[in-house]
Amino acid sequence: MEVNTPPPYENQNKEQQDKPVTNVYVQNVIPNQNKNSLGTAGFALSLVALVVGWFPVVGWIVWVLGAIFSTIGLFRKPRGLAIAGACISFFWLIIFVLIFGVFMTAAVADGYANR
Repeated sequence: MEVNTPPPYENQNKEQQDKPVTNVYVQNVIPNQNKNSLGTAGFALSLVALVVGWFPVVGWIVWVLGAIFSTIGLFRKPRGLAIAGACISFFWLIIFVLIFGVFMTAAVADGYANR
């Protein structure tokens, strides 16, 4: 079976026949737009809480906001900064529990001593 295919330059004029045919393929590359703004904000607030964490009201507010934002950011991708912010925030939670435990132990011991 014979297939009749036209020559590649049959429908072109003389000027076009002298130029080679080139196909240019252009691909638009879209950069990765995955951002975790809440995770980043939680990480930043957790770092600020490391510095101002010892001030009674401001430090606690910043710490709580950092913990909330980091925890919400754990459920979105990318998770790197959210994990770091959550670790820093829960570090402060452990410190606060230990300090509270020391004060409560001292208060109970003082109560027994006054009997």
